[in-house]
Amino acid sequence: MGKIPRNQGKDWTRQEVKALRQLAKENTPTRVIGLKLERTVASIHNKAQREGISLKPTNQSPYNRRK
Repeated sequence: MGKIPRNQGKDWTRQEVKALRQLAKENTPTRVIGLKLERTVASIHNKAQREGISLKPTNQSPYNRRK
């Protein structure tokens, strides 16, 4: 079993939410966001969904555009 993140079960601070927004905007992988914020990947996904933050990469072209 892996190490339990330091922030497990604690409320999110404004600074953490701001960092999550910035890291998501920079297309940072979810696992890396989790390591930086010391949160689980599941908590990153849950908080992003509640805050309306997209974790999908923005620099990839849609599949139907390739010829």
